[in-house]
Amino acid sequence: MKKDLILSVPHGPGVYIMRDSAGGILYIGKAIDLRKRVANYFRADAESDGASQKCREGAAKTRALMAEVEHIDTIAAAGEREALVMEQRLIHRHQPLYNVMWKDGKSYPWVKLSKEDFPRLSLTREKKRDGAEYFGPYPNTTSVRSLLRSLWMRGVTRLRPCDYEFSTAKPLAGKVINACLYFHTRQCPAPCAGRISKEDYGRLAEEARLYFRGKNADLRKAWEKDMKAAAAALDFERAAKTRDALAALDHVNDRVTFRVLREEDVQGRILESRAVRELQRELGLARPPTRIEAFDISHIQGFETVASMVSFQGGKPAKSGYRKFKIKTVSGVDDFAAMEEVVFRRYRRVRDEKLPSPDLILIDGGPGQLAAAMKALDRVGGRRPPVAALAKREEEVYLPGRPEPLRPAKDSPALHLLQRVRDESHRFAVGFHRARRAKGLLR
Repeated sequence: MKKDLILSVPHGPGVYIMRDSAGGILYIGKAIDLRKRVANYFRADAESDGASQKCREGAAKTRALMAEVEHIDTIAAAGEREALVMEQRLIHRHQPLYNVMWKDGKSYPWVKLSKEDFPRLSLTREKKRDGAEYFGPYPNTTSVRSLLRSLWMRGVTRLRPCDYEFSTAKPLAGKVINACLYFHTRQCPAPCAGRISKEDYGRLAEEARLYFRGKNADLRKAWEKDMKAAAAALDFERAAKTRDALAALDHVNDRVTFRVLREEDVQGRILESRAVRELQRELGLARPPTRIEAFDISHIQGFETVASMVSFQGGKPAKSGYRKFKIKTVSGVDDFAAMEEVVFRRYRRVRDEKLPSPDLILIDGGPGQLAAAMKALDRVGGRRPPVAALAKREEEVYLPGRPEPLRPAKDSPALHLLQRVRDESHRFAVGFHRARRAKGLLR
C-alpha cells in the first residue's frame, strides 16, 4: 500500500523525489518537514469533497501524480533555504513531468544591491553576473518584500527607492528630479540632486550590505524594544507590524550552505535514502532505521579486550556518535559476555541520561552475540530498540525470536547498508585495540 511510504520518510527539512515504477522522476519538491509534506499528498481525495473548483482541480492533479508514484526518495537539508537550492537545481537538471514551477527558469527571489555609483536595493528572481551583490534566496517572498519596505520606511536602509539610471558621469535631468515625490518629501538622500556625496552614499550602501549579511543584531534589539513598548501602550497594530518585521529579519538571517551538487552526489544520497527504506522493509521495522548504532568486540586471545560503537545517520557515518569501550568485567576469551557488558553500559547511560535511542541496534556476530545483547537490554529495562545481528561468513541477519536467519539478496541495498555499518564498527574496534596494545607494549 502506497501510504506505507509515509512511515519511511523522515521529519525535518529536505527535498523529496517521486519516482514511477521504472525509476523515472515524476516530481521534485522541498519541505520544512518532509514527512508532513508527503503525507499531504495522500489526503488529496478526502479534502477535495466540498472544496472550491480550484482546490478540486489541484486535488485531481495530485491524484493523477500519486497514481504513478511507486518510490519516494528524500535528501535531508540543513534548513529550508538549502532545501530550495537543491530543489531548483534538481528540477532544472531533470525537468520532471509534474513540475510546473521552475521549468520556465523562475526561482525564489534574491535581494539585489546594484553595482552603480549610487546603488539600489531591489527584489529579483534572476541572479545575473552583472557585478551586483545578491543576498538570498528567500522562500518567503511576501515577508522579504515587506521587510524591504519596512527598512526603508523606518530609515534603516536609506538608499534611493527610485528606478532612475544615472551616474556622476551621466547626471539625471533637472526636470526629472523636480518631478520626484521622494525628492520633495526628503524621503530619499537624493544623490541625483547632490544632497549627498558619492562617498557618503557609499557608506549607506555598505550599511545595507552588512545588514543583509546578517550584521543586524542592534536592529533586532531596537525592534524588540519597540514591539514591547507598542504592546504596553496597547498599540497592537504597531506591535504586530514590528513582530512581522522581526520574523522577516529571522528569515533574512537564516543561513544556507551553498555547494555544487554533482549528479553522482545526488544519486548517492538517493541510494542511501532508498537503502534505509529497504532495510525497514527487510527487517519488518515500524519506522525507518534512520539512526543505527552498531557494536563490535576486538581482542587477541582475550588480551586488551575492547569494544566499539559506531553511529550511522541516514545511511552515512555520524562520527560524533562513535564511542570506545574498555571491557572491565570479562577476562579471557568471552565475546558473548563482552558484548553483554558493552550493550548494557551503553543503554543504561541512554536510559539514565535520557539520550535519544537509535532506530536499530546492529550487533556484529551471530545468534550468541545477539542473545547476549538482548540479555543486556532486558537488564536495562524500558523501551527496547529493534536489534539485529549480522554474521560475517554467510552474511545472514539474525532477529530476536526468529529461529531462521534472513538471507537478503547479495545485491540488496539493505544488506549493503548493514555491511557498511558492520565493517565500520569492526574497523573502529580494531583500531582502538591496536592503539591499546601498542600503548601496553610501551609501558
